[in-house]
Amino acid sequence: MKKIKVGGVPEHFNLPWHLCIDDGTFKKNSLDLSWRNFPDGTGAMCKAMRNKEIDAAVILTEGIIKDIHHGNEAVIVQEYIASPLIWGVHVAAESGFKNFEDLKHQKVAISRYGSGSHLMAFVNARNLGWDPSKLEFEVVGDIKGAIEALRSGRAGYFMWEHFTTKPLVDKGVFRRIADCPTPWSCFVIAVRKEFLEKETVTVLSMLKTINDLTRKFKGIPKIELALARKYDQKTEDIEQWLKITSWSQKQISVQEIQKVQDQLKELGLIPEIKDNYYFLHQ
Repeated sequence: MKKIKVGGVPEHFNLPWHLCIDDGTFKKNSLDLSWRNFPDGTGAMCKAMRNKEIDAAVILTEGIIKDIHHGNEAVIVQEYIASPLIWGVHVAAESGFKNFEDLKHQKVAISRYGSGSHLMAFVNARNLGWDPSKLEFEVVGDIKGAIEALRSGRAGYFMWEHFTTKPLVDKGVFRRIADCPTPWSCFVIAVRKEFLEKETVTVLSMLKTINDLTRKFKGIPKIELALARKYDQKTEDIEQWLKITSWSQKQISVQEIQKVQDQLKELGLIPEIKDNYYFLHQ
């Protein structure tokens, strides 16, 4: 039995991993796979990979590319979600903010520097024609921290995945101003190079196991009910999310890597453009 430690966000994208753990599919394939949730997202996962606390991560494409640029000894082994991630731009429900113009000079709540919420704030600013260098940030850790920061006025808005935050919008905690989709496929599977070199067969077995399930995931009877129950979502929201979400079983394209690098370089978040194959396990 080969051990592998995997990290990911506690969101609906990752239910296939939990299904494979709960029904013993990984064990049937001689894998002792342990899962660690990272509610505070990409930055925390990158740190855990660097510290060898996890061997692999289901992680935002732009986040891991940026962190590899800055010295993370990891490599992308596969695209996981081929569709864009829909980031909601949220304000406190009771605030007076109505549109982007109201938010132009407001602090942005982010989970941590280098996280998706941090990087997408730059993408959103660029889309709106704002000067990204003028953005100011308030580090809040996770969604709970964001709720407190927005309510207290320490930050004006917070960007997080649309459907994950939908229950908070429904409950009147947040109000969504707009959505900002990523210009690329959103999640990849990254593995520490050191682990991959020693345990190539283990990683390939893990990928085959998860891919076998994600190929048929949408067709599992009543999967929308299981997702709604586990992630505190309305069934109709999950049905909408399933329609716009596609799982991948192949390596991410060099064109997608190039898109991410171009955007990160333009925003001043990486110093140079590297060869796209630098980030990929061949």
